[in-house]
Amino acid sequence: MSAQTTWIEAFIGLGSNLDHPVQQLSDARRAIAGWAGINEIAFSPLYSSKPVGPQDQPDYVNAVMKIGTDLPALDLLAALQQIENTHGRVRNQRWGARTLDLDVLLYDQQIIQLPQLIVPHPEIPNRAFVLYPMADIAPVDLLLPGFGRLADLLVACPAEGLQRIKA
Repeated sequence: MSAQTTWIEAFIGLGSNLDHPVQQLSDARRAIAGWAGINEIAFSPLYSSKPVGPQDQPDYVNAVMKIGTDLPALDLLAALQQIENTHGRVRNQRWGARTLDLDVLLYDQQIIQLPQLIVPHPEIPNRAFVLYPMADIAPVDLLLPGFGRLADLLVACPAEGLQRIKA
């Protein structure tokens, strides 16, 4: 990277409930941090959560990763999708079980509305499994464009069913 490179801070949501989820997240973390144009800044503790959608699937393991990147948002999304595919991600049921789910949650303070990418992720305010891990690695006064401060979102979204996994 040259001295003129502009780094963007972004937050990535990670989730898995198939094929050794803790290991899936660990491997995904290494893959993301090893991608050209991405540097890991922080990684949250792991959390266990009930699935959203169909309940006839295992609980999820979730985390949030803060990165610095010089990749444009769509290139970051493409990198994450390639990592998901490498981990055997199959997209055949909305909110179904998956080996790995990687979402761009925030991309600096930008609001992005594209068919393939909406940032901030539209479900952030409703997802304890995103908000609480994010709060572990971000300042509580972090502004989520269009949604408000992280601290206020935490108050409005109880951590019911969310458990921190002891390392």
